[in-house]
Amino acid sequence: MRQLNDLQLMSVVEIEVPFLDPFDFFPDATPDLLDAQAHWLQPRYQDPVSGRLMFCFQSYIVRTPHHTILVDSCIGNHKDRPNRPDWHRRDGSFLTDLAGLGIRPEDIDMVFCTHLHADHIGWNTRLVDGRWVPTFPNAQYLLGRGEYDFWERRYRADAGGPRQIAFADSVLPVVEAGQAVFVDGDHAIEDGVVLEPAPGHTPGNMVVSLRSGDASAVLLGDTIHHPLQLKRPDWSSMACEDRALSAATRRGLIERYADTDTLMAPAHFPAPSVCRFVRDGDAFGFETDV
Repeated sequence: MRQLNDLQLMSVVEIEVPFLDPFDFFPDATPDLLDAQAHWLQPRYQDPVSGRLMFCFQSYIVRTPHHTILVDSCIGNHKDRPNRPDWHRRDGSFLTDLAGLGIRPEDIDMVFCTHLHADHIGWNTRLVDGRWVPTFPNAQYLLGRGEYDFWERRYRADAGGPRQIAFADSVLPVVEAGQAVFVDGDHAIEDGVVLEPAPGHTPGNMVVSLRSGDASAVLLGDTIHHPLQLKRPDWSSMACEDRALSAATRRGLIERYADTDTLMAPAHFPAPSVCRFVRDGDAFGFETDV
C-alpha cells in the first residue's frame, strides 16, 4: 500500500505471466535493438526460457476520504477468451485477494476502466445463475463516453469478434443494470482524483491523476505497457488503435513526469509496478525502489 497523504493506493494482481513475443507485441522491435537491452530485461521483464515479455495483470484501488475506487478490473473469471489461453475461462482468486485488503465487492463505490480492452473490464461482471451481473453492486461504473461509443459501434458491426464478446459480457450488463455513468475527458471524480485523456492505444483511453498535498501519482493504464518503451517511447504495441498517436501520448507523459517525485503506476509492469521515471541520456529509465 502507498500512502499519498489523504489517499491510499493499493493493487490486486490477478496473474503475472510470460505474455507475448517482443517482436509480435512491438512491430518496430528489431533483434539488435532488443539485444542492447538484454542486460536488464531478464529474468524479471523477459522470461529467459520462452523469450516472452513478462506482463502483470492487475487492478489498482484508490481510497480517498470519500470513495473506494477500483481502476481497471482485470480479466475476470469464467470469461470466454479462446484467443488468450491465460485468460480463458479462469477460476482465479481475485475477489479473495481483494478481501485480503479488507475490501468486499459491496465496498467499491466507483469502478473506472481506463479503456475497454478485455483485460481491463473482466471483473466488471461475474457469472451468477448463468447471467453476467455487475460484480460491484453499489458502484458507479465510470465509462469514457468516446471509448464506449467506439466499442459499441464495433459491437454492432461484428458482435462475434473477440473484443466485442468482452464488450458484451463485461460492459453491456453494467449499462443494462443502470450502473454506468458516462464521462468525458478531464473529469474530476473529486478533488485530487482526475481523469485525463490519453488517446492512441484506444480513441477514448484515459489515465488517472492523483494528488494530495505534495504527493502525486498517475495510473497509466496501457499508455505504456512494458519498461522497454521507456528506452523506445516510439514503440507502440500491436494492440494500439493509432500507433503514432499512442507514441506521442506516451512520450508526452514520460517527458512530463521524468525526474519528478510523481509515482507512476502502469497496468502491466511486473509487480511491484509502481516506479518513478528518470531520464537516461537520450532515453528514459525507471526506479522501482520508491
